[in-house]
Amino acid sequence: MHGKIIFYEDKNFQGRSYETSSDCADMSSHLSRCHSCKVESGCFMVYDRPNYMGQQYFLRRGEYSDYQRMMGFGDCIRSCRNIPMHKGSYKVRLYERENFGGQMYELMDDCDNIQDRYHMSDCQSCNVMDGHWLMYEQPHYRGKMMYLRPGEYKSFRDMGYDGNRFSSIRRITDSC
Repeated sequence: MHGKIIFYEDKNFQGRSYETSSDCADMSSHLSRCHSCKVESGCFMVYDRPNYMGQQYFLRRGEYSDYQRMMGFGDCIRSCRNIPMHKGSYKVRLYERENFGGQMYELMDDCDNIQDRYHMSDCQSCNVMDGHWLMYEQPHYRGKMMYLRPGEYKSFRDMGYDGNRFSSIRRITDSC
């Protein structure tokens, strides 16, 4: 089952709307701006820049009447990704350096503080083998976040996270 999200041009679900159940790389092809939305089912990642770039925010079922106030976005939503439900195991390998260098730790569960648990000075690349994950800038799942789906992530810096330090990671479970 896919999720369903409705975007609105203005705050408080006003103005023109656009409904989707799939990824949208550039909202400007549907709406001139996007300041509120309703997630009717599933989970979505929304981004403040086109092509799934910039600041990210995780949305589950609910109403989001004002992006700027709730999420701290500078402008408005420019792209979104549907997060498919995953049933099965979760596995990610975190690496201390870019290009899968340095210390490596394999996780199959949430970790609220990567540096404390693994004595890892930094986390600059990863390989997601199973499941969908959210990685956070601060311990205890706070701060800026990054959505990770199965695949190789050779350099967080090259993805636009230069200077960011990721300190916690959690699975996106099917409780969306």
